[in-house]
Amino acid sequence: MLKRFFLLCSGADIPLLNECSHGEQNKYVGIGATVFFTAVMAAIAASYALYTVFDQVLIAVFFGLVWGLLIFNLDRFIVSTMRKKESFKSEFLQALPRLILALIIAMVISKPLELKIFDKEIQQVLLEEKNEMTLNNQQQIAQQFTPQRTALQTEIERLKEEITAKETEVNNLYETYISEAEGRKGTKKVGKGPVYKEKRAKHDQALADLAALKKENQAKIATKEAAVLQLQQQEKNSVTNSQPIIDNFGGFMARINALNKLPWLPSFFIFLLFLAIETAPIFAKLISAKSEYDLKYQNREDILKNWILQQEHQRSVLLATDTELNNKVYRDLQEEEAIYQQKQQMARKLIQAQTDSFLQNHQKVL
Repeated sequence: MLKRFFLLCSGADIPLLNECSHGEQNKYVGIGATVFFTAVMAAIAASYALYTVFDQVLIAVFFGLVWGLLIFNLDRFIVSTMRKKESFKSEFLQALPRLILALIIAMVISKPLELKIFDKEIQQVLLEEKNEMTLNNQQQIAQQFTPQRTALQTEIERLKEEITAKETEVNNLYETYISEAEGRKGTKKVGKGPVYKEKRAKHDQALADLAALKKENQAKIATKEAAVLQLQQQEKNSVTNSQPIIDNFGGFMARINALNKLPWLPSFFIFLLFLAIETAPIFAKLISAKSEYDLKYQNREDILKNWILQQEHQRSVLLATDTELNNKVYRDLQEEEAIYQQKQQMARKLIQAQTDSFLQNHQKVL
């Protein structure tokens, strides 16, 4: 049962192969087993690849089986359509498109399995990329809010500097009128004279202005500090909302790129392994001599080809003979007077009928 299944997978003519030796049958059993297990590996690889994309087991398994069947059909077609030729060069040229197709299939099959084999290393590369993306994202978002925040901070500093400048002015006026009262500066007369009162009035006015300025600027500062806090919260929310996108970074293409950043030699050997598996049936037929099955298959094709050529030749001869006989018959009929008279009479009746019809149509019009 298993042997017949693998023979079916090989694409060989089973009734013809049953007439061959057991060694010949075992060779095609091996070819069929290679085709079958290559399709199984393709189904597993495709299922894993699709699982990383859709994250759904049933969907991944279903389309993985479809892909495995497609690869099975292609491999079976490649092996079953190869025929042994008289020279290796002609056989290789015949197999070259199939080898290219096998190369593509091997690449498609091996890549998802490489992703699974090097999953831990890929996760490390993805983690580093996510960290880098997180830092870049924070910097980009910060750059969006920096101009507004800087403008607010500058305005707050300006308001604070106005208060500081006014306080310095008030302190200077205080020192002025105190010095005048003590006689250290100004008129240098001790006591609270008119000059003292004038300077004291300037100080009191500046002090009142300072109180008003403080009240006004502190209200503005509180508003702008609230705006800064709001910008900081918006920046934090932007970082929080964009972080899930970075956390979910790790799809099929991202994993492929991460795999390409790893040392290429292990992946290359895995690819060579699948390439060897995929091309094994083709090379087995290329390097092997004409076997019993090939000779019998070619003999049957030659018999069918000769029979078809005979049929075509017989049809061409029959057509030529029939054409010659028909030509001779019509040449003989041309010389018979009775047939000529009959044709002439029929033509006369036809012309008369056409004339009568033409006349009747014109009479109706008139």
